[in-house]
Amino acid sequence: MKTVQVWLCALALLVALPLAAKEPKAAEPPRMTAGQQAMMEAWEKASSPGAQHQQLAAMAGTWSVKQQMWMDPKSPPMVQTGSATTTAVFGGRHLRQDYRGEWMGKPFEGVGYTGYDNVTGKYYSSWMDSGSTGLFVAHGDYDSARKTYTFKGEMADAAQGGAKVPIRDVLRIVDDDHHTFEMYETRDGKEAKVMQLDYTRQK
Repeated sequence: MKTVQVWLCALALLVALPLAAKEPKAAEPPRMTAGQQAMMEAWEKASSPGAQHQQLAAMAGTWSVKQQMWMDPKSPPMVQTGSATTTAVFGGRHLRQDYRGEWMGKPFEGVGYTGYDNVTGKYYSSWMDSGSTGLFVAHGDYDSARKTYTFKGEMADAAQGGAKVPIRDVLRIVDDDHHTFEMYETRDGKEAKVMQLDYTRQK
């Protein structure tokens, strides 16, 4: 019986070897045309982090935050505290902020991204939080003389049936351990500050 098994294994091996030898080699990928090569190079350039991304990454860290909110520009602000952890993500291409604080006496948390788009040449800011089901997106520029990023976008106002409210966000770099974020709304043609967050790096 063992002899039969040995012969069967040998026969199977003899049959398999020629078949394996005849298996075609893996085909090489087709060469790209000049146009395709140029397209690949353009996308590689667009996806590579640069000086703007390195500059934003300086805000990475853990921060204590003083939060001021104005319901009425003529009234004193509501003052509360919060904390934020900011991290450079995707190889330094974007900056993510995880924020925790309070709003109207209730726990509040939000997530925001800030970055620079190599293709459009614009900075962007996005935000979502536990106080909304929407996503806020704004775009802007950097003023190196003032060390200030300015973003503009529109917010859908839940109290006004979703009417769009112009928003201007100002992010000012004080130094490596401090920066300030201000938010302005324009209503009835008048702009007013509605929020200010003062960030201090935790040691």
